[in-house]
Amino acid sequence: MAKLVSPKALETRIEELKAQKKADRKYISICGGTGCIAGGGHKVHETFVNTVAEKNMDIEVIRTGCHGFCERGPLVVMNPEGVLYQKVKPADVGEILDKTVNGGEVIQKLLYRDEDKNVFEKEKDVPFYKYQRRIVFENNGHIDPENLDDYLLSDGYKALATCLSGISPDNVVDMVLKSGLRGRGGGGFPAGVKWKSCRKAKGDLKYVICNADEGDPGAFMDRSIMEGNPHSVIEGMLIGAYAIGSSEGYIYIRNEYPLAVKRVEKALAQARELGVLGNNILGTDFSFDITINRGGGAFVCGESTALMMSIEGLVGRPRPKYIHTVDAGLWDKPTNLNNVETWANIPHIINKGVEWFTSIGTGDVSENPWGGSKGTKIFSLVGKVNNTGLVEVPMGITLREIVYNIGGGIKDSKKGRTFKAIQTGGPSGGCIPAEHLDSPVDFDTLAELGSMMGSGGMIV
Repeated sequence: MAKLVSPKALETRIEELKAQKKADRKYISICGGTGCIAGGGHKVHETFVNTVAEKNMDIEVIRTGCHGFCERGPLVVMNPEGVLYQKVKPADVGEILDKTVNGGEVIQKLLYRDEDKNVFEKEKDVPFYKYQRRIVFENNGHIDPENLDDYLLSDGYKALATCLSGISPDNVVDMVLKSGLRGRGGGGFPAGVKWKSCRKAKGDLKYVICNADEGDPGAFMDRSIMEGNPHSVIEGMLIGAYAIGSSEGYIYIRNEYPLAVKRVEKALAQARELGVLGNNILGTDFSFDITINRGGGAFVCGESTALMMSIEGLVGRPRPKYIHTVDAGLWDKPTNLNNVETWANIPHIINKGVEWFTSIGTGDVSENPWGGSKGTKIFSLVGKVNNTGLVEVPMGITLREIVYNIGGGIKDSKKGRTFKAIQTGGPSGGCIPAEHLDSPVDFDTLAELGSMMGSGGMIV
């Protein structure tokens, strides 16, 4: 891989890749997330690869990140048609290749059926996907997380190149501030406020940290982003480092996430080889590199100050909040910490603009970054619903829409089971009873109901 020496060279590389890509390219995407792998998805992928090679078929087989619909895995999507097959076994592979690829026939027994026996052929028509709005998860299920070219084809690192070639660090901070993006890992602190404070902080060295220590029971949003699109997180951190003036970063990741660690490590190596990570990034005077730090499993290390103590090699203990980490964080240096989902939003804001981002969600953040909840949020929807998995929805959607439209309603509802409550925000959150089902999901409303957004755990 040739190292790129300018932002323009990156843009040229992206355009060359797009020119080589066939518009009607035929490919099979197989979910390679942890959930589908646990259900035998790795064997399905292996069988597809071997059988396609044996039959010398002209179709590409891609192992992607998590598709989100974990309840129905292993998942296989036939592209460009978008036909979704669920609960696929290695024994189904031959039939799929013979009937669907060669014969254009859809295999009915592998299609998704809802509780009322309605059959859905296309992935986009399945209610679980139809009612979502995917931004961070936009490319999950479509790109190979271990293939850098796949990320570049989706305008990967274009936001970084845009910043380095024409947006000053102060203006990058201003864009994040005006976007109203609030932290996706806990209390919803405005990311732009944190970035601005860290940029202004005095220090000969500043750090950028990605909190990937996802400890809430039943929550696996961050893991799936890192497994499915690790370069998006790296690009977000690069832009954050450029904005605040940092040259060193850390991804603090749970040791219980071996697949995420593997894919992030590979992505970091690819980014260095491409020239978008390390010294003199894209031929500029901006230098920044990232180190992976594996967490030891302590739940408390998900708290920002405890996490920083852990990176320092100390026992992870939270420290008093009156000491702001943007002034004195890691090794008492100014530190900008955000979680995985927050970082992954940054390239989209740069590429698509502040007005686009603020058009999604609730409230008005034009004068006050606390004035609303903008963008989307990924939730780990689990419990007594028919469709469990990862859902990305616009801020302001109601709990009812998530549980019934996306989640497919309550399991065994025909036996008289009804919705009782939904628990949000992990151990620090609360239970929201049925009378509040029509409440919008945003930072402020959930707090008013006695719960919280948290990192996005949602147990019915």
